[in-house]
Amino acid sequence: MSAVAWIAMGSLAAWGWLLLGQGFFWRTDQRLPAHEEYHVPEDPAACWPSVAVVVPARDEAAVLPASLPSLLAQAYPGEAEVFLIDDGSEDGTGTLARELSARYGGLPLTVASPGEPEPGWTGKLWALRHGIALARAHDPEYLLLTDADIAHEPDSLRELVAAARAHELDLVSQMARLRVVSLWEKLVVPAFVYFFAQLYPFRWINRPGGRTAAAAGGCVLLRTEAAVRARIPESIHQAVIDDVSLARAVRRDGGRIWLGLAERVDSVRPYPRLADLWRMISRSAYAQLRHNPLVLAGTVAGLAVIYLAPPVAVGVGVSAGDTAAGWLGFAAWAVMTGTYIPMLRYYRQTLALAPLLPLTASLYLLMTVDSAVQHYRGRGAAWKGRTYTRPQAAPDR
Repeated sequence: MSAVAWIAMGSLAAWGWLLLGQGFFWRTDQRLPAHEEYHVPEDPAACWPSVAVVVPARDEAAVLPASLPSLLAQAYPGEAEVFLIDDGSEDGTGTLARELSARYGGLPLTVASPGEPEPGWTGKLWALRHGIALARAHDPEYLLLTDADIAHEPDSLRELVAAARAHELDLVSQMARLRVVSLWEKLVVPAFVYFFAQLYPFRWINRPGGRTAAAAGGCVLLRTEAAVRARIPESIHQAVIDDVSLARAVRRDGGRIWLGLAERVDSVRPYPRLADLWRMISRSAYAQLRHNPLVLAGTVAGLAVIYLAPPVAVGVGVSAGDTAAGWLGFAAWAVMTGTYIPMLRYYRQTLALAPLLPLTASLYLLMTVDSAVQHYRGRGAAWKGRTYTRPQAAPDR
């Protein structure tokens, strides 16, 4: 066989492993159970635990009108209040939040500002530190950590708490359904969640006693006792990939965690241009690889063999008459396409996008390389006007 055929065979073998041996990452059935399965009392007086909702926000005036009212309107039977931490915004985020609270009513809202982050802290975690400290003064049993661009259905908080109580979970996280409207969002966003699930298979995360840990930072319900035990957020104060770091810290200290796809939680942040998505992904890609050039090289090689080699082999098979390369490449491409279909269905997108996954993977490859280039130029992870020259990856310990 030709060299291309051998590479295609390696890709097909890799896809065989990913299909069956990587926690069935491609399935999208990890969701919160239906409410009737919780066996939680419906009576509001039946001791529903108190919850403090902490929302770090920096220059979020554009999305707050679509997200904050959904939090204020939560139909939660127990005591709940919202703490929005205005992290140095220059667009009137704090003022707008107060106006929205006055207009819509609902849960009590406190707006506060922590000031500029101390050295060694990333901005979001600095804001969370301030918000959690304010919330703990009210002694809540749970903390809901949610981003300013996340909109919740009215029963979202109730369902999260019910799941945590019924299954004795210390952390319950849902990956918000991201906005998919523009052409670039349709091409890139479902793949973002697909690749995340491939790195952190939800079934492995949700397995009691498992070693894999991750969360989705847009929606994390955290038992306050577990946060104190894991020293959240002090123990992860410099992490750019804060959600994975948080989950690992909770699991490391004996907490039970759960992560799944959301049905009642949506991101309202638009990413209309490729440049917007590029910044969002590349800002932390190299941090995920622990700023290790060898890991970067291995990642690039792996992406090339697994995602790019199959269509190349098909092209060689058609153009050069290499039958073995063509059929092996086609088989690998077919398996790849099949594993992507459930995620496209979850996002209600046309299945015609499934064969384009190699194209999307090539974009992610370039974003990862760009992330490393920016790191070595001293720009690190840049977000909302701040640059972290040496951000930490999610620590194992």
